[in-house]
Amino acid sequence: MWYKEIPCYKIIMKKKIVIALGGNALGSTLAEQMDAVRYTAKAIADLVEANYEVVIAHGNGPQVGMINNAFSEYGKVDSKFPFMPLSMCVAMSQAYIGYDLQNALREELLNRGINKSVTSIITQVVVDEKDTAFDRPTKPIGPFMTEQEAEAGRARGMIIIEDSGRGYRRVVASPKPQDIVEIETIKALLEAGEIVIACGGGGIPVIREGNHLRGVGAVIDKDFASSLLAEKIDADSFVVLTAVEKVAIKFGTPEQEWLSELTTETAEKYIADKEFAEGSMLPKVQAALKFASSKKGSSALITSLEKAADGLAGKTGTRISLK
Repeated sequence: MWYKEIPCYKIIMKKKIVIALGGNALGSTLAEQMDAVRYTAKAIADLVEANYEVVIAHGNGPQVGMINNAFSEYGKVDSKFPFMPLSMCVAMSQAYIGYDLQNALREELLNRGINKSVTSIITQVVVDEKDTAFDRPTKPIGPFMTEQEAEAGRARGMIIIEDSGRGYRRVVASPKPQDIVEIETIKALLEAGEIVIACGGGGIPVIREGNHLRGVGAVIDKDFASSLLAEKIDADSFVVLTAVEKVAIKFGTPEQEWLSELTTETAEKYIADKEFAEGSMLPKVQAALKFASSKKGSSALITSLEKAADGLAGKTGTRISLK
């Protein structure tokens, strides 16, 4: 009996990456956002064309601020208008940023002959109600207030502080993300070959109360949420896109040094030495470090949007990996 030999083909698996888009990739106004997402879509499409399996997360600082301000201002002219919880403002920002971004990316891919679906997920991220961040709210949001407006806000349960003589402002907690509610949906969409946009603005912060998810007035750092997302989907790499091509130490001094490679051990040392600015590069390095430490063989990259493809090819950016 003759047997026909069946050739074996090597299956090349796509590398799975999570991209955390910084605010510079989205603009600060609606008009800026429309232009920015088209530019951003071209950079992401380059990665899809290079055969990466892409998951996208993004910030929402300017956008959620606009939403919060709009509802605050309307409340001044209509006293019957209900107070809009911050968790709902985050949800709204996820929806309209995702709408613009998914359509821009879909169009760019079709222009290149790539027919792939892009889906945005309204994503809830679980936080711990005992997180110490709730005891020390520090994240300012929304507009400046008069003393009278501040008193009215406090009566509604807001924490409002005087801000350096400029007026009064609401501050909220920034707890660490613990879990992603819609993670199985995200995984299912990835398995179906879709590009997924998730954890916008760090996700809608919720606390589990039995089967109930209660939204809380907090903001989650998008880089930490994106790092957790990368862990949950077992990504090969976590990419933090920001305004600079590489991370630097002694930034802004004559001794400034751009970094191409960082071990997790060295990154921890630089963090301890306060080399990275809080609220700027520090959370990006911390989030990258967390993912790089999560499993053997994983790595994180910090670079600019324009250099994302070159960074993943090892040509630029700052790569963080286990020692």
